[in-house]
Amino acid sequence: MQTLFTNCTLYTGPGATLEPDSYLLTDTSYIADIGPMTKVTIPPRARVINCKGRMVMPGLINSHNHAAMTLFRGLADDLELSEWLHKHIFPAEKAHVNREMVYWCSRLAIAEMILSGTTCVADAYFFSGDSARALRDCGMRAVVGHGIVDFPAPSVPDPKKNIDTVADFIEEWLDKDELITPAVFAHAPYTCSPRTLVKAKALAEDRGVRFFTHIAESPKEMEMIIEPQADTPLSHLAALDILDPDSTLIHAIWLSDSDIAILASTETKIVCCPQSNLKLASGIARVPEMLAAGIPVGLGTDGCASNNGLDMFREMDIFAKLYKARYLDATVIPAATALASATSINAETLGLPKIGRLAKGNYADLIVIDTNSPHLTPMYNADLLVYSARGSDVHSTMIHGRMVMENREILSFDLTETMARVRELAGTIS
Repeated sequence: MQTLFTNCTLYTGPGATLEPDSYLLTDTSYIADIGPMTKVTIPPRARVINCKGRMVMPGLINSHNHAAMTLFRGLADDLELSEWLHKHIFPAEKAHVNREMVYWCSRLAIAEMILSGTTCVADAYFFSGDSARALRDCGMRAVVGHGIVDFPAPSVPDPKKNIDTVADFIEEWLDKDELITPAVFAHAPYTCSPRTLVKAKALAEDRGVRFFTHIAESPKEMEMIIEPQADTPLSHLAALDILDPDSTLIHAIWLSDSDIAILASTETKIVCCPQSNLKLASGIARVPEMLAAGIPVGLGTDGCASNNGLDMFREMDIFAKLYKARYLDATVIPAATALASATSINAETLGLPKIGRLAKGNYADLIVIDTNSPHLTPMYNADLLVYSARGSDVHSTMIHGRMVMENREILSFDLTETMARVRELAGTIS
């Protein structure tokens, strides 16, 4: 099916200027044409959506989330990372994480993301086949990493089977669905031994999928690492030969100068989660130093239990402002950098080159922003999206050529049913 967006202000991606009075044509799952309204031709049988001056832009990409953790939103607030994780989250997961929980709570996260303009997410959790099913059923593009730890986990009660379980998950989903890309998620070097990390990376290499892990999230992390192979968490991974362009590291807060040099030389991908890090008092990642070293930095929300929201507009805003205050430099992270981190850089971070920009031949993952509101008037350039826009400004969302939300109404699944099911699950938590 072809869909023609007319009379829109077009923003094709980082580095582009705003193009008023434009059109964009999609054909099945791809962008077929872009141009000024003076040159538009309406194809027969195409659906025409008159944007009435609204902005059409690339869908936002969330490069780190634990979608099913919507169940734990607000469960353990105002705690530092170690206490939050070990005394509250791990016990809650042991008691409440199962296939039903992962499926329905992932759907709730998907609703929040679609409503706030996210069209692709990197998800990492347990029972990942069920989160992948929820993402597929709701029409969300995703890279889904199955969790690996060296202790009994909800979906892998026998840790000796952790690698085999993930291998089976990859086999089930690899090249089986246009929206879902499986991946390996080794939780962290303090929950995975060197042997497990090496085996997890080998599995990712063998299957040709991405490898994800949390790293350097806490100043105390080095004390917790299992059998440390070096003197920093990052160099520990380097000593295990895990760092390369197909590895994505999450958080990467506590890095030394030599760690940053290693990241640059290995072209390892980085995802920063500023709001989660601030809320857990984990620290502030050295993003300006990484950017200066030529390391692209992607952006994620982390899960609802540590953020507590999944609005990437909110994430971009604080990402850009945080470093201005930290370095007393208003130019250190420009709005354009934050916007790239949530679109084109995140596409690179996830190994998905056909999203993150609006261009002919790219996937039709896009959002329509209602710019006809006081807080978005006037709009001189795209920087305003970072500092003034919010998720509630998203009017419509298209993923892979399919309208999943229109005029603030989710079309791809029943939101009322989803919220009711999650409320039932929340009622079991004492």
